[in-house]
Amino acid sequence: MSEETVHLSLDDAGLAVDLPRPSHTRDEVQQVPYRPVQFRDDDLPTALERSAAWLREAQTWLGEPLDVIAVHLDYDDSDGAPYYEVKLLCNEEDLAGAPLAVRGAGVSAG
Repeated sequence: MSEETVHLSLDDAGLAVDLPRPSHTRDEVQQVPYRPVQFRDDDLPTALERSAAWLREAQTWLGEPLDVIAVHLDYDDSDGAPYYEVKLLCNEEDLAGAPLAVRGAGVSAG
């Protein structure tokens, strides 16, 4: 059995440098094993629309469906904070671009 090395181009947070990032300043990719990608807004439909737009863009970039284990909805009623928080819990290997690197290296997944 041959062992193939796959090079990943990652930023300091362990994300693929080419991964589309959420475009709004209130949204972010967080750090946990299944990384929450957070979308925050006072208007729930707007937060959901931004999360859907980012998911479509990330899946187009990845070339396959992004592994999302859960969608979490919460709120923050502290002063000055956006009220709604929509989080997509995403596979960190997908966010790092591992499927792209594997395909680019011609390595089979099995």
